[in-house]
Order: sequence, then structure tokens, then C-alpha cells
Amino acid sequence: MKIRPAMEKDIPRLGDLLLQVCRVHHQGRPDLFRAGGRKYDDLELRKLLQDSSRPVLAALDGDGVVQGYAFCVLQRHQGEGSFNDMTTLYLDDLCVDEGCRGQHVGRQLYEAVLALAREKGCYNVTLNVWTCNESAMKFYESCGLRPQKIGMEVVL
Repeated sequence: MKIRPAMEKDIPRLGDLLLQVCRVHHQGRPDLFRAGGRKYDDLELRKLLQDSSRPVLAALDGDGVVQGYAFCVLQRHQGEGSFNDMTTLYLDDLCVDEGCRGQHVGRQLYEAVLALAREKGCYNVTLNVWTCNESAMKFYESCGLRPQKIGMEVVL
């Protein structure tokens, strides 16, 4: 598996993978996620791929087909109340194609995210994961991530 920055030619495949993520979220929380939705449309993806503060990594198989992605956001925290100044790499979204899961593609993408964060001088890598996505939670725990804070809700 080769990991490189995503390119505009990857947009159709990124779109396919975004649909897979939405399907998982819709199955877990149909009250929040609509069937067939995508987090980003093609125009938004084009803009993201041009934004150096929002790096996107793509994992390609031996045939050059994108089998996974990692959407990231560099967040600079300075002078924010009682918090120390720091730069964080927020892992906005990570997906591996359903047909490639269990082949360590996600681990390779996550390791590339860590390398990117170190290269950018980040203090930490953070992410959010939906509790209805138990396989993602287990994956991130196996990578050494631990809860930083907990989001809670009451549905009215």
C-alpha cells in the first residue's frame, strides 16, 4: 500500500468511500445521518485538496486504486483561555474500503497521520468517533488512542 497526498484525480474514489462512511453512520444513528449522504461533495473535495491546513492522505493499492483516506485539519491553539499554546492535527475522517478491511490499511494510514503530525510540529493527534461505530472505536484503541473528553447528549 502506498500512501500519498490525495489528488484531484482521486475525487471519484474519495466520494465512494465517503458514501461507505455515511452508510456506517446511518446504520448506527439514522436519526442523525441520512441514507446516501456524503460529508463532502465533489466541489468541497476540490477545495479541501487545495487547502494546506487540511491535508488529505490517500492509500493506494498496487494498481493505484484508492483504498482508504485520512482527512486531517491542522489546528493552531494560541491564547485560548487556560489552555497551553499548541498545534494539533485533528483526524477529521479515516476510511478504508469495505473490501480491504483487516489488511492493515487503516493502521498504515494512521501511522502516516502520525508522521505528518510530527513533521508539522504538532503536540498531539485528536479525533472524534461515534460510539455507534464500535469497530472504529476498537481500531483507534488498538492504535493507542485513549479518550480525551466525552461528548454527551439527550435526544428530545
